[in-house]
Amino acid sequence: TGENFEEIVNDAKRAVFVEFYAPWCGHCKNLAPIWDELATNVGADDLMIAKVDSTENELESVSVQGFPTLKFWPKGADKKIVDYDGGRDLGSLTAFLEEQTDKEAEATTDEL
Repeated sequence: TGENFEEIVNDAKRAVFVEFYAPWCGHCKNLAPIWDELATNVGADDLMIAKVDSTENELESVSVQGFPTLKFWPKGADKKIVDYDGGRDLGSLTAFLEEQTDKEAEATTDEL
């Protein structure tokens, strides 16, 4: 919800991939079962797959131009939002998350 959104996405201990949707949006309805499957397949303690109803929650910190809008907050203290503009299929979404989490692992290794 909008009340705890900032706390969740800014938690340095986890990455968060968020779908901003509208209940009336046809593209969002098509993505819903894929998004749920993604959450089941890749969700973990350090990776949250979330969704926000943008008709119910106005978030000043996030720019949503259309629906669905997908954004990724990486794990760590330096949270630079990554806009997702790839395919809306399970394979593309999973590959994106693998790429992002590989970058996080490299950044951690570089800091040692």
